[in-house]
Amino acid sequence: MTDLPVTPSTATAPAAPPGAAPRYLGSGAASAPDASALTGAVPAHLPQRLAITLWDFSWYTRAEPGGPFADLDAACAQAVDRGYNAIRICAAPLLLFGELSVDGRRLADLAGDLEIEGLGAAPQGGYFGQRTRWYDTPGGYRLDLRDRLLELFEAAERHGLVVILASWEYQQSPAFARSSDWFEAIDAVPLDARYALLGASWNRMLDFLTAAGHRDTIALVELHNEVDFSILPPLAHGFEQGQGGSAELVRLRRAHPDLLVTASYGKPPHLAMHHLPEGFGAAQFHVYSYGVLDALQKLVDIRSEGSADFPNAMLSSLLRPDAPTPAEYGRATAWKYRATVVTDQMIYGYDWLDAAAWDAWLDAHYEQYREVMAREIESRVIAVAEWARWKQVPAVVGEGWIGYTPLHGRFEEGPAGRALAEHGIRTALEYGVWGMVLCSNAAPHHPMWADAEWQRGMNAEVLGR
Repeated sequence: MTDLPVTPSTATAPAAPPGAAPRYLGSGAASAPDASALTGAVPAHLPQRLAITLWDFSWYTRAEPGGPFADLDAACAQAVDRGYNAIRICAAPLLLFGELSVDGRRLADLAGDLEIEGLGAAPQGGYFGQRTRWYDTPGGYRLDLRDRLLELFEAAERHGLVVILASWEYQQSPAFARSSDWFEAIDAVPLDARYALLGASWNRMLDFLTAAGHRDTIALVELHNEVDFSILPPLAHGFEQGQGGSAELVRLRRAHPDLLVTASYGKPPHLAMHHLPEGFGAAQFHVYSYGVLDALQKLVDIRSEGSADFPNAMLSSLLRPDAPTPAEYGRATAWKYRATVVTDQMIYGYDWLDAAAWDAWLDAHYEQYREVMAREIESRVIAVAEWARWKQVPAVVGEGWIGYTPLHGRFEEGPAGRALAEHGIRTALEYGVWGMVLCSNAAPHHPMWADAEWQRGMNAEVLGR
């Protein structure tokens, strides 16, 4: 059966026989609710739409001299110039307010003099992750992260931005520190106690930000980023006993009823959203459709660990002429891979593949995936929005739309990627999503930031300007 657009007919319907009942084709005459209305109420002092730029942990891991976040005020000004009104960050609540120690050293003391290293120096020069998106961290500086958090809020308020608070600490943030203390301290916490630690840490952080006068700048609090792709148990585990992530969400929401509190999923169960646990104060879910990108990643086996034939023939055909072998390139310090969800094969592959050749393969094969990727984005946005409307909570797409590309790849930034992003954004607006990113790569630490005109235009649509 062919899918065809359904449009109102302008033809005159044949008259029904005398005395015949009206004949309806479709869903009957009941009027549907306005799908474009927000799926749930948001606090009155917050914007009624959020145009979000994703700063993740990079606002403190890419603050090197001359780096994209060296000057937070300038970064905020750039965001506003591109039409954004919200930023989403890793606020590092465990490091700042977890009240943990390792080898007798308090994490709070480490936070006061946090040395950023990135993945460390590579044998051939440069550093591991130098051409891998989000991991291109040269490091070489120290900062007081608590002071920097206040500096960020002050800069955001000067420029009229609100802040979404999350944690990437059980996913990758500690890997960028020179010391393993941060990771070792949080990793020593038993798996079933980690949500309770997050909840207590957020309580202390929210009290701290409130005392500093920044409570009204908080748009959303996420217990953790992508709980399904982090070193955490399932969110619902232990809920009946008052434990686990869902129980912590409920407790945190009760302690701060004026704030929106939730957790995010990297891949929510779009086909069975009723399986999601209770407790969400917002539907902050991520919408990625890897499609053609997934096909290429499988061909080059770039997300695996310990593959005997790595790099395989396909990846070898895409490498730069000056690429060392994996053995020559080496690996970052072992604990850093334990602290992150990204593998050494991905670091090597993205650091040494020819980005133009990578993009050329995607461009050559995209057409066979184009329609299914567009439909997947649309259906996933609708699933998230309709679930949020059922639960009467605001919906947010905090990451999307295609997936994890090399730093210098331009597929997502090019015509195909922008078209898919526009489709996702417009679908989200049509179905009442409160906040959305233009693209996960639209931020100061990514090359896409340079495309200011496209961002201004799309953010104007998001905010209805």
